[in-house]
This record gives sequence, C-alpha cells and structure tokens, in this order.
Amino acid sequence: MTAPAGKCEPQTGSVDPRSVRGRLDRALAGEPVDWPVYAVYDWFVKNRPIDWPSLFAQGLGQIAHADLVRVERPHLQIVETREEIDGRQHRTVRWITDRGELQESFVGEWQREHLVKTADDYRVLRRAFEDTRYTATAEFFRQAESELGDNGITLGALGWAPLRRTPLLQVQIDFAGPERLALDLADEIPELMSLLELLTELTLNKLREAVKTPARYIKLWENLAIETIGVRHYRRQIVPMYRRILDILSGAGKRLLVHYDGKLRIIADDIAELDFDIDSLTPPPEGDMSVAEARARWPDKFLWLHPPLGWFHEPGPVLARARTPDGPRRRPSPLLPDD
Repeated sequence: MTAPAGKCEPQTGSVDPRSVRGRLDRALAGEPVDWPVYAVYDWFVKNRPIDWPSLFAQGLGQIAHADLVRVERPHLQIVETREEIDGRQHRTVRWITDRGELQESFVGEWQREHLVKTADDYRVLRRAFEDTRYTATAEFFRQAESELGDNGITLGALGWAPLRRTPLLQVQIDFAGPERLALDLADEIPELMSLLELLTELTLNKLREAVKTPARYIKLWENLAIETIGVRHYRRQIVPMYRRILDILSGAGKRLLVHYDGKLRIIADDIAELDFDIDSLTPPPEGDMSVAEARARWPDKFLWLHPPLGWFHEPGPVLARARTPDGPRRRPSPLLPDD
C-alpha cells in the first residue's frame, strides 16, 4: 500500500522505524501497519494512578496533545471553586463579563450544569468571546515531543478550554447541552445564531495561528453524536466548517484529525468526501460500523481504532499475542488503538 494522496510526511526526523514513534510516523504518512501501536492518551497518564513506567517498558505508547495557541479574552474573567463532597470533587466555574455572569458545574470529570439556561445567556456568552486574540506558540509542542522521545507522538490541539471543537458541537457539548441546543436551533434563536457566527470566525482565526507551528497533525475534539445533532445540521453547518478548516490546513501542509467515537454509518458518504482522518473510530456495539466496513468505505483515511469495551475482558495471553511482533501478523491496515 502506498501513501494516500494528501498524507503528511513524517512529523519527526530520523527515528528507529520499529519504535513507537517510528511506527506512528509511518502509519500517519499512509504506510501499511503490520505491527499495531497500542497507545494511551497523555490525559490518562497524568490523571490515573497506574504504574505507567512499567507499561511503557512493555511497549505501550503515548499520544500527547499540545496547545498550539495562546489566548487572550479581554471581556472575560473566569473564577473557579472546588470542594470535596462525599469523596467526590465538585467544581463550580463562573464566567464573568460586563454584560452578565454565567455558571457551570462539574462532579468529578462530568459536567452537571451548563452555562446556557436561557436565550439571553447566549448574548452573555458572545460577549465573553468578543475581541478574543490568538497567538501561535510552539512551546508546548516542543516540550511534549522532548518528553515523549521515541515512545509516542504529539498531536496539535486548540486547547482544552474552548474552542476545541467546531462551533455547533462546542455549543452542544460544552455550553448549552443537547436538549437546550436542539430547542434553540429548531427555533433559530437570534442570540444563538449570532454566537455561532462569532465562534466560526474565532475558530478559523485560531487555526490560522495553529498552522504556524511545527505540528503536522491538528486535532478537533468533536465527540460527534450524530443522533443528537442530526444529519441536516451536520450537513448544513458542520460540513461547510470542515471545508473552510481544510482549506487553511492543506495550504500549510497540515493534516486534520477529528475525534469521532460514535455512530457514523448514516453520514459515511459525507465523511468520504472530506479529506480528514478519524481519531477514535469505535466498532460496534458502541459504534455502528465495523473496522472492515470503515476501511472499505474510506480506503484513503487513517483510522485510529478505539478498542471496543469487550477487549477489557479478554484474557492476557490473547491480548499479548495481538501486541507482540512475534505473534500472529495482522492484515496490513493503518489502524492504531489509541486509548
């Protein structure tokens, strides 16, 4: 298999081709994979009390994510408070502007309360983002690459704080929640549409800065649930946004990764027409397309494979045979488990 058109050259210089980094570089460049990489996100390494050095010594790789921009929001102050209740961490975050205040809250890692409760909250949220300025930085990328060495690869990210997704998904997942957004989108609430327009321009500005960095691969944390956003809105608002993003990235020699870990069959044709790769493809039962189906439908896309939950019940020897270079050889295919 030759490298598909549009794929990037390896992000790094000369490395051991059998190392985790070497295998990831080659796979991302479009070469076949006959010895898969099993890797973990850096977020888990930083937040899970596991003997990671031992796992890395046994061959586990790591996928790091580095912010590519610095952000200035002149109209927004964020105040965060934390407390432990019944052994669980509770976090409350206040977004303060000169036109009002919003609040969100979390229990552990899960969001309990969204910022937007009424239509007027979109107006306050828009004020929070007005006059936002982005500046490219390679500092975090270079630091991550230095820390990883040959044991992984760094993907460029747009920061964990907004904006890290396309605007419609950012509002749905982080700001309003699926139910609130569905109602307001159906009614085309003017405050919401105005916010989406601003977020679109800001997201594109952020990417224009991000492509100035050395990162070859830039990732959007889409977490798309097509059953909640709907095919019509996907095609009307999200697909055109991808096309604008791809114009920016392709002109700079960068590659786009989208974090899709849900059901994709109903939009498989749309995805086929978009020149991005898929991060965290999840087979059934969580997803609705098998790896073979995805490979057949998108032969030129690189697919990061998110292991089905059933893998965690497999006996150790079965997983070991799938991992080691001396075990059964897999059919060549650029499929790499990521977390």
